[in-house]
Amino acid sequence: MTSRRPASNPHDPSDPRTRTVLRGGRLLPAGPGLVAAGRATALGVEDGRIAWVGTEDDADAWTGSGEGAPRVVDLDGAALGPAFVDSHVHTVRTGTALRGLDLTGAPSLDAVLDALAAHAAATPAAGVLVGQGWDETGWRVSRPPTAEELERAAPGRRSYLSRVDSHSAVISPSLAALVPGLDHLDGATPDGRVERDAHHAVRHAVESLVSDSDRLDAARAACRTMAAAGIVSFHENAAPHIGPESEIALVRQAAQEAGLRAVVYWGELLALEAAERLGVAGLAGDLVADGAFGSRTAALRGPYADADTCGHAYLTPEQVRDHVVACTRGGLQAGFHCIGDAALDAIGEGFARAAELVGDETLVAARHRLEHVEMPSPATVALLARLGVVLSVQPAFDALWGGPDDMYAARLGARWEVTNPFGDLVRAGARLAFGSDSPVTPVDPWAAVRAATLHHVPAQRLEVAAAYDAHTRGGALAAGGTPAPGVGTLAPGAPADLATWQLPGRLDDRGWPALGPDVPLPQLRTLLAAGRTIHDATTEEPT
Repeated sequence: MTSRRPASNPHDPSDPRTRTVLRGGRLLPAGPGLVAAGRATALGVEDGRIAWVGTEDDADAWTGSGEGAPRVVDLDGAALGPAFVDSHVHTVRTGTALRGLDLTGAPSLDAVLDALAAHAAATPAAGVLVGQGWDETGWRVSRPPTAEELERAAPGRRSYLSRVDSHSAVISPSLAALVPGLDHLDGATPDGRVERDAHHAVRHAVESLVSDSDRLDAARAACRTMAAAGIVSFHENAAPHIGPESEIALVRQAAQEAGLRAVVYWGELLALEAAERLGVAGLAGDLVADGAFGSRTAALRGPYADADTCGHAYLTPEQVRDHVVACTRGGLQAGFHCIGDAALDAIGEGFARAAELVGDETLVAARHRLEHVEMPSPATVALLARLGVVLSVQPAFDALWGGPDDMYAARLGARWEVTNPFGDLVRAGARLAFGSDSPVTPVDPWAAVRAATLHHVPAQRLEVAAAYDAHTRGGALAAGGTPAPGVGTLAPGAPADLATWQLPGRLDDRGWPALGPDVPLPQLRTLLAAGRTIHDATTEEPT
């Protein structure tokens, strides 16, 4: 019988039907049989899927069979595993930080102001100076910059510097002048710091000063960075308070150009018409139920340890219920940004009320999702696991801010010990998906896997296999719909979304890279999406 499909070109890595053999490597134990036993060294790809997994003898046998000789890739001892999925990204914001004023890790208030002054001098024609990532908790002068200080650093310029958690910012007088009635909005302060409603209004003004060309360039930079980190798919967490609707098409364009798959969410309450118009996977992601610990805007049951406030809750249980029910009946994923214990109490109560209306099985089938989930009560954890809610979490948060001497302890006191309870979530049967929340934390999936295995609270640590699974298969499940068979594994029939890694350290006794605190992380060599090479680190440029 003659096939009607076009003949594949086995030597063209851009052809998704290319038959490829990857051999001479070390397959990570993310699959059954020989893979799990650590005896597999080779893998075949055909029509964008894994055709077989086996030994060098298997590779020899397959190389000489079928229509056309396959392309052969010698892994030269490199590790091979499923490519990563980042379940929480702000693509344009990430690219803006990569291409502009990234204040992450700035060691002092003076360093932030000096960086702003240098950026202003280097970009005299910019309509707005956007900086991201300052964190005052480790500075000797432990306070944010002021509007007056921004004005001295960049006289007459419109300056917007957001905190590392993106839930508060400091703005210059010239930018404040573009927001009518700013002084009367909740969250505005005389020293130029803005949060809540005031912050949202300021961000809207900032977005009006950024061109679509700049947004697309930023999205392209972010997609290149994700591909270079071994990420084959990412979840864009868009929302009206983050950027305009028009940004979604630009993110999709940049992802397609890079060979990545973008799953887009729109964080707006009950906006079913917008979801249909935009073609998004759900009304989820950064639909905020509260803020963040660093800005003291996450909603807590009791006051912060270092301020007389309990943060800010944005949604009631009734609103959560109505949103979940509407999305369920509309065939969409529902989801929320929720961090503090009070916010998660409201989320849990809302989901419980939704289950009373549509039934547990219906909610499980909808596979709704939540972002961050940093201080859930045991009762909320059990409820979310029962209802099949996927939890999109960020291990880098604990790595950066957990522990008895860091920001969470300063903000929460002893309550820091119950934050990011990954072990409890897994033991309760909840499904985890790992992400970066970039630009809040860097796009670095192996660092996230390591952070989950080195949680500051030993009881909350995960095994490497579980952490890797959350950053691969977990991300695919968090995307909703019906996942492809075997997704996130090295199993015959699974999508050939693969990454090869140079291992600077050893493998542990279970076949995983050793991820101690002082061990260098694996470095990407190549990234394949559905069998097609989309990034080759040896060429220094994306394929």
